[in-house]
Amino acid sequence: MVLGAFYASAVAAPHAALAEASAIVAVTVDNAKLIRLPENTQTVIVGNPIIADVALQKNGVVILTGKSFGSTNLIALDRGGNMLAESTIRVQAPQAAVVTVQRGLERESYSCTPNCQPSVQLGDSTKYFGDVSGQAEARRALAVGGK
Repeated sequence: MVLGAFYASAVAAPHAALAEASAIVAVTVDNAKLIRLPENTQTVIVGNPIIADVALQKNGVVILTGKSFGSTNLIALDRGGNMLAESTIRVQAPQAAVVTVQRGLERESYSCTPNCQPSVQLGDSTKYFGDVSGQAEARRALAVGGK
């Protein structure tokens, strides 16, 4: 884990480790990643929850989900409110299998795994985004018995 080395130094000398460096954790938008924080972490704070979301599990395990492109920070606190760790979260675009078509100001994204199919991404034109996500939502509603 990226935070593994950071965690080891934070346990040995928590204040020195925080002053020396801040770990950087990269996650792809719409994907989750497991990271480990110090076991006595009680509270996890995300600077901008529009960019990333976290769910604290047992033993310092955190599920980090990329919500929107950008960077934010993550802070881990113990029961007494003392800072145990801090890291930078970078949420990035998918690197492989996504093709972006730009027509003037209109942008469309396609997932090509292996055949290209519409796949809305942040930054796509409003009409394309609405049309494709509307179809996906209608299909989901049919699958769960909705109208």
